[in-house]
Amino acid sequence: MLKRKVSSINFKTLIYLIIFSVTILLLLFLSQNILLKFSYEHYQETKMKSIVNSIKDFNTAELLTNLEELAYNNSVCIQYSLNNGNKILYNTLMVGCGLNKNNSQINNLIDEIVSNGEETNIKLINNMSETKALLSSIKVTEGFVFVYSNLEDLNAANIVLKGQLIYVTVIMIVIACFISYFLSIKITKPITNITKKAKEIGEGRYDIVFDESDVLEIDELADALNHMEKDLSKIDELRRDLMANVSHDLKTPLTMIRAYAEMVRDISYKDKEKMDKDLNVIIDETERLNVLVNDILDLSKMQASADNLNVEEFDLVLVINEVMKRYEILKLTEDYTFILNLPDKAIIKADKSKIMQVIYNLVNNAINYTGSDKKVYINLIESKKEFLLEVKDTGKGIKKEEIPYIWDKYYKNDKKHQRNVVSTGIGLSIVKEILSKHKFDYGVKSVHKKGSTFYFKIKK
Repeated sequence: MLKRKVSSINFKTLIYLIIFSVTILLLLFLSQNILLKFSYEHYQETKMKSIVNSIKDFNTAELLTNLEELAYNNSVCIQYSLNNGNKILYNTLMVGCGLNKNNSQINNLIDEIVSNGEETNIKLINNMSETKALLSSIKVTEGFVFVYSNLEDLNAANIVLKGQLIYVTVIMIVIACFISYFLSIKITKPITNITKKAKEIGEGRYDIVFDESDVLEIDELADALNHMEKDLSKIDELRRDLMANVSHDLKTPLTMIRAYAEMVRDISYKDKEKMDKDLNVIIDETERLNVLVNDILDLSKMQASADNLNVEEFDLVLVINEVMKRYEILKLTEDYTFILNLPDKAIIKADKSKIMQVIYNLVNNAINYTGSDKKVYINLIESKKEFLLEVKDTGKGIKKEEIPYIWDKYYKNDKKHQRNVVSTGIGLSIVKEILSKHKFDYGVKSVHKKGSTFYFKIKK
C-alpha cells in the first residue's frame, strides 16, 4: 500500500491561496474579454430604451423643447424628421454621430423607415468605419424621431486591462505568499504547542493544561484534550487502585489456601474432621478467586463485544427468587435481612443469564455497603408500560461528586466495606455494560447517611 504524501500547513495554505488568487484572476480575465463587451452593449440598449420611453411620453408641445436637452444629457444625437420633409438635428457635433448627410448607410436606413411609415425597435448597425451603433425610430404626430448612439470600440481598453492584469497577478501571488506565511504561523503555533503537550501526556504526565487560542477549532481541540487529560488521569488513578485492590483480593485467598493446604499436609491429615474443615476453607477461598476472575473476564468480553445477547421471554420474579437463594447463608450466619417487594409475575424479554448477573451484582453491592442494620431491599414495581427494579441499601450513601464515577470499572466508593467479601470494583461496570447492551434505562439515587438505591427499567 502506497504511503499517502503529507505536507505542512504552511505549504498547503500557500498552495490554496495561490489557487484562489489564480481563480479570481481567471474570472477577471474572462469577464474582461467576454462579459465586458456584452455588459456594455446591454447597458447602452437599456439607456436607449429609457430615452425612447421618455420621447413617447412627450406631447407635441414638449417634444421640440425637450429633445435637445435629452440628446446632450445622454450623449446621443437625435433627428426629428417632419412629415413635410424638413429635418431638425440635435447634438450632431457628438463624435461619430451618424445622423448627417455624410453617412449614406444611415440616411438610406432612415429613408426606408420613413417611407414604410412604421417605427422600429432598437437596431444594431455596423458603420463603414467598422464600429457599431444603435438606432431607434419613434413615430410621433408630425413625423419620426430618430435616436442614434455609438458603441465604443473596447479592444483598446481590453489591451490596457490585460497588461494591468499581468501586474495584478504577480502582486496577488506575492501577497498570497505573505498571507499564507503569517496565517500558517498563527495556526501552526498553537497546534505545535498542543502536539508537544500531547506527547508529554503519552509519556505519563497528566498535569498538562492545553492553552486556548483565538481560533475556534483549535480551542475546541484544546478543550477536548483537556477533558481527555482529566479522564486519563482518572483512569490512571483507577488503574493504580485496581492493582492495589486485585493484589489484595488475590493475595488474601491465596494466602489462606496455601496456609490451610500446608496445615492439611502437615497436621490435620491425621484428623478427618479437622481435615474436612480445612479443606472446606480451601474450597471457599477458591470460590472467591473464581468470582474475582470471572468478573474480570465477563467485563472484558462484554467491552470487546464478544458476548452477544440471547434474548428470551421469562418471569423476572422467578429469576430474582433464584438469585436470592444464594444469600440464604448470609441470613443464617451473619444476620442479613433481605426484604422483597415483588408482584406475582413479571414477564419480560431479555437475556436471562445477563439479567441474573445484573441482579446478583446489585445485591452484592448493596450487601457490601448497607448499614449496621444489615438490611437490603429488592423492589419490583409494575406500571402500565414497564417494570422498575430497585435494589436499596441503608448505608451512608454516595457523595454527589462521586456518582458519575461509580459505573467506571475498578472504582470503589469506599474500601472499608460492611462485609469482608471479594470486591474488585467492576461489579457495577458489568451492570452498566449489560444494561447498555439491552438499552435499558438505569441509574442510582443516593441520600447521605440514608443509603443508595440502584435501579433499572424494563419495558413490557
